Amino acid sequence: MIPFNKPFLVGNETQYIKEAVLSGKISGNGIFTKKCQSFFEDEYHFRKTLLTTSCTDALEMAAILLDIGPGDEVIVPSYTFVSSALAFIRQGANIVFADSRKDHPGIDENKIEELITAKTKAIVVVHYAGVACDMDIVMSVANKHGIYVIEDAAQAIDSFYKGKPLGGIGHLSAFSFHETKNVIAGEGGLLVVNDEKFTDRSEIIWEKGTNRTAFFKGEVDKYGWVDTGSSFLPSELTAAFLYAQLEHSKQIQKRRKEIWNIYYKQLESLESEGKITLPSIPDYATNNAHMFYVLAQNVAERDKLLTFLKGRGVHAVFHYISLHTSKFYLKSNTPQRLQNSERFSDCLIRLPLFYELECDEVLFISETIKKYFK
Repeated sequence: MIPFNKPFLVGNETQYIKEAVLSGKISGNGIFTKKCQSFFEDEYHFRKTLLTTSCTDALEMAAILLDIGPGDEVIVPSYTFVSSALAFIRQGANIVFADSRKDHPGIDENKIEELITAKTKAIVVVHYAGVACDMDIVMSVANKHGIYVIEDAAQAIDSFYKGKPLGGIGHLSAFSFHETKNVIAGEGGLLVVNDEKFTDRSEIIWEKGTNRTAFFKGEVDKYGWVDTGSSFLPSELTAAFLYAQLEHSKQIQKRRKEIWNIYYKQLESLESEGKITLPSIPDYATNNAHMFYVLAQNVAERDKLLTFLKGRGVHAVFHYISLHTSKFYLKSNTPQRLQNSERFSDCLIRLPLFYELECDEVLFISETIKKYFK
């Protein structure tokens, strides 16, 4: 069986974990945490970064920083992972789900403004598959109405919008280093603070509501409980693993793009025949090869193709079930139709894509898909 995903060691992961242990400090905010944060600030010129235990935690920090509370509305695309909405629901917000674009699973930027009310506090955009939303439209609408923008950049490391790194455009953003992402740490995430008015408070929320970080910087003579927060810091073991991956991020990206391009070249004939639809990359966006997906014509065809692949040793998967159709959401909300989001839920298939996937395996998977349609 060719797995859907396979975690890998690309550099000094185990060596750095050993160094962290021998240093005598394996709790959060040590030397490897600082190295990871400096990497993102130096490489992508993010204003402020804080390593977290997950992307979900980074989104929860964003919700706290924005003082999201009961009665506030947050616009979120329905075709996304539950964390994109859950972080704000936990603060008491009402989620207003937006549809996807017709040509891409990301939010339909041109439909955002019609969802805004006097209660709208924030817009969450998800850069699905690492492909940028049209951030000029998003930021223009947000600025017009005085609304905050959070980039859910979980899948979007090293991807760009008109030359700007994703995660560096909205007021706040969140990345993931889950084992299925391009750069991994098992679990792990990153909060990016692009609006300087949130900088100081983000460190307090990160440190369980205390000004402990300011104390260790020598900015205060003692630290105490000054705000809300939680234990959002990952251990140094997670940070050490992640830093080894970051050192080889260009190598990782190069290999993933090679795999993505083989898939596309092998399968584009099926698209020209109208059998499947391949990913679309707008002119303003780059492709970080986070995933390769195809769209079947309908849910029945999707299921048959997945079964066909599994029977021949290929573990492909479908992806998100639209959140507006979830049992949790429908407990307290009326059903609605979001046609494009539902189409992606019904038709999208993710193919195996990981660093150690061999070219011969990519060709085999592609040929298997062709055989299905023959």
